[in-house]
Amino acid sequence: MSKLTHFNEKGQPRMVDVSDKSDTQRMAIACCTVYMKPATLQLIQDKKVAKGDVLYVAQVAGIMAAKKTSELIPMCHPLNITSIELSLEPDPDRERSCIEIKAQVKITGKTGVEMEALTAVAVAGLTVYDMCKAVDRDITISDIRLIEKSGGKSGEYKREGT
Repeated sequence: MSKLTHFNEKGQPRMVDVSDKSDTQRMAIACCTVYMKPATLQLIQDKKVAKGDVLYVAQVAGIMAAKKTSELIPMCHPLNITSIELSLEPDPDRERSCIEIKAQVKITGKTGVEMEALTAVAVAGLTVYDMCKAVDRDITISDIRLIEKSGGKSGEYKREGT
């Protein structure tokens, strides 16, 4: 098992020193699912939510969140992200009634962008909740997860079953 890197030899928190690492192409993909009542999903798809176009606003919020990750997560490095793609796909199947959120973040740098991708989908999901809570307080943000990453010393990762 790998050792935790965000603690020094005295057990105190620290930001990992990446100054000796080489810049490499790095990419991370994260996803989450936002479940809701079918009527709520229909309001979103019809763009009839009082606060505005939920999918558009959540997409912008997720992109903004990825760029601000180092201000939210204490040990994350500020990064010069080169690309963020964020999608929100409604699944109107009455058994699921959800929105699948997916973020892909890229960088050429010394450290990975997993936290930026995870933050993007989490904040996009929270934005969906915020915009729709007046009509559905049972909305559930679920399964925030890393799907894939590449680049850096640790190399490739792909979640099984994806």
